[in-house]
Amino acid sequence: MATRRSLIRRIAAPAAVVTAALVLTACGGSDSSSAPSGHSGHGMGSMSPAGPSGSASATKGGHNAQDVTFAQEMIPHHRQAVTMAGLAPSRAASQDVKDLAARIEKAQAPEIATMSGWLKAWGAKVPDDSGSGMESMPGMDHSGSSMPGMMSDGDMKKLQKLSGDAFDKAFLQMMIGHHEGAIAMARTEQAKGAYGPAQTMAKSIVTSQSAEITEMKKMLGER
Repeated sequence: MATRRSLIRRIAAPAAVVTAALVLTACGGSDSSSAPSGHSGHGMGSMSPAGPSGSASATKGGHNAQDVTFAQEMIPHHRQAVTMAGLAPSRAASQDVKDLAARIEKAQAPEIATMSGWLKAWGAKVPDDSGSGMESMPGMDHSGSSMPGMMSDGDMKKLQKLSGDAFDKAFLQMMIGHHEGAIAMARTEQAKGAYGPAQTMAKSIVTSQSAEITEMKKMLGER
């Protein structure tokens, strides 16, 4: 019996060692395979709340002081351009000038409404609308010193009194300067702004008004 028990122990011992090794291998494989998965899951878990939170934060606070300044300054800037364009139908001699003025008014009037909407949504002040009629032109001079390209009170009064070829030349010269100022303001927004739609509008202003400057310079060169 003793010999039989000894034989059984000799056979069982290696089997136990093999079984233990298999168990340890399985456990080790499980740990090694689950560790990256667990780490990855934790990483995604920690990133997931941050993602929506970041998006919500960006949506809620997705503008900065430059965006507000851009809208508050570009609104009166556009208003003056629209006022100038409004003079062309009754004063310009050239149909090309009349057509250009119509395009300027068509492009910039909706942008004024859009920027006003941004400011209201941000709880920021919308610049007072002094009106776009000729009688309100003198009141526009208060913005001329702070924004590039804005016409002075004297410039606007002069343009109002002109007609024919003299109006066309003055209009084109003044609007070139006005556009150059708008482009400078738009480039500042592109460089320093944070609000996507405002930067998109700024890019559009740079592109469209640069093309119009080229067009106006050609018109002046033909005279």
